[in-house]
Amino acid sequence: MIHSEESVAAELDRVRQRPPAEAAPPVLAAFTVKVADGDSEAYAQRVLHVLSAVLHLACTAEFDDEDLPADGFPEWFTAVSVRDGRTAYMNRSGGNPWSLQNWIYRFDPDEDSRGREFWDVVPEGPSRVRVWVDSWGESFFGSLDLLWLLYTAGAAHVEGPEVREASTWVSEIQRHGAAGG
Repeated sequence: MIHSEESVAAELDRVRQRPPAEAAPPVLAAFTVKVADGDSEAYAQRVLHVLSAVLHLACTAEFDDEDLPADGFPEWFTAVSVRDGRTAYMNRSGGNPWSLQNWIYRFDPDEDSRGREFWDVVPEGPSRVRVWVDSWGESFFGSLDLLWLLYTAGAAHVEGPEVREASTWVSEIQRHGAAGG
């Protein structure tokens, strides 16, 4: 699926503010994250900060340029200084670390390998977070760029994706509230 400018803008809106329960599609895919430092609220904010920066670029930048501006990204992400995250990502995915520019280019609206859109992030206690995405009902989709973010933001372990009814997300936001943009 190729993302449109409108769908990327809607995704950015969901990063900035949790979407209303009635806006959810019938099913969403969930990644369950064990947070290395045990601070699920701070972890959720790190993920949202990076997504906000990259989706803002996706809405405003010309992806024809050689290098896209990276000044909106947090320093920890641009330096990719969380070595445990790099190692955990490589162990889980079998892939190599991403360069910042390659990672940013995955969010080009014309890029069709990103088979999902961000939906929400919900802290589930002190060391667990659930990251919800709209995968259009698919259980298998391109998510290595998302795994890169989740691990470099401080995940000790990521499970998923697992397709679930949107009502599961709704019950989680009613129980846990916080984060979500």
